[in-house]
Amino acid sequence: MEISILKDREKQIVRKGKEPFKIACGKQSIAGSVSQRACVFCGSRVVLYPVTDALHIVHGPIGCAAYTWDIRGSLSSDNELYRSSFSTDLGEHDVIYGGEKKLYNILISLIDKHKPAASFVYSTCIIGIIGDDVDSVCKRVEQEKGIPVIPVHSEGFKGSKKDGYRAACEALFKLVGTGDTSAIGTYSINILGEFNLAGEAWIIRDYYKKMGVEVVSTITGDATVSDIRKAHGAKLNVVQCSGSMTSLAKMMEEKYGIPYIKVSYFGIEDVSKALYDVAEHFNSVEIMDKTKAMVFEEIDRIYPKILEYRKDLSGKKAAIYVGGAFKAFSLIKALNLIGMRTLIAGSQTGTEEDYKNLSEVCEDGAIILDDSNPAELSKYAIEKEIDLLIGGVKERPIAYKLGFGFCDHNHERKEALAGFVGMLNFVREVHSTVMSPVWKFTRGGSV
Repeated sequence: MEISILKDREKQIVRKGKEPFKIACGKQSIAGSVSQRACVFCGSRVVLYPVTDALHIVHGPIGCAAYTWDIRGSLSSDNELYRSSFSTDLGEHDVIYGGEKKLYNILISLIDKHKPAASFVYSTCIIGIIGDDVDSVCKRVEQEKGIPVIPVHSEGFKGSKKDGYRAACEALFKLVGTGDTSAIGTYSINILGEFNLAGEAWIIRDYYKKMGVEVVSTITGDATVSDIRKAHGAKLNVVQCSGSMTSLAKMMEEKYGIPYIKVSYFGIEDVSKALYDVAEHFNSVEIMDKTKAMVFEEIDRIYPKILEYRKDLSGKKAAIYVGGAFKAFSLIKALNLIGMRTLIAGSQTGTEEDYKNLSEVCEDGAIILDDSNPAELSKYAIEKEIDLLIGGVKERPIAYKLGFGFCDHNHERKEALAGFVGMLNFVREVHSTVMSPVWKFTRGGSV
């Protein structure tokens, strides 16, 4: 498949070889490249969406709310208010005369009806253009109703999805530090960047419970406003999604002195290390002994089953394209465990250091991509004759149109992939996808 790579993008695509690794990244998407990235608003929405007992109001045209409706596969153990997608539904009249009055009336009405613990108000592109004073409206409603009403400045044209993460962290930080921490113990943590997709936060919380570590809050999976308010009482922040939550961890470290570590809960190697790192931080022999026993038991339970799948998957070829580069590291390790080769790896928001480290775990000839587009992904997938593409909802059509397998590793998925049981689920899904007989009838991979 021959396509022309846009000249301004040539330095964002690297083929690993003998030359010193160097890649351009952290750039604005190029007009005409049809980037796989999402907008600032989408970035803030996916982070804040799982706060279960908050009211989420999208201030803008109805399309923005529709685009992000039920955007995460996040589950709740209690309140379901977060699953409703409310919008001010701005039209031509509002654009001309302003939407502040409409926002105020809708906020009052919804707060009276649903009795939320807090409200997040998302500013979309059109709000940045017409200049609605969202801050003053939120302040007025907060004073009248006695709950936090927090503006989220996420106008899409301000940058990329990564800028939305920052906006979400700033909104969350307004809640942190406003709750009672008197009942929080010595061995306590917050899990940042875990969104309880398919119930994954419950799996991770159970591990820490067995270790003897208290989880004060999971931000934001299955989180309540009261959880977030008291998060400053934890003794350690454990950052699972570094792209979305490192800025919040840094804010909490600076103001409250809470240290943070970065972890991954995907794959046997990384989830084991995450648990050991937490145990080591607290320097408790009892916690470390419990952690070792639990890890050994979990691995002993799943590893023989994984080896059975490896027999079929060894030598198969994969491509990875994800939002944050941190996901790609864990995925490559997991694929290595089952004998699969990663020939394409890329992300929407990786840094130069991320890509350098990524290249070190990829084999020679592998393609490293920053902020790719469908044409480029298709070109290299065909060149490398891959059997499997791991990505998100926007990558799925690429795989199916070209005739090879796809596994969803994005925030819409309904299958738990975190923890030891998640690794087994992942391998089982990869096996059923790659080994499906349907690929015999396509021009993609073959069984």
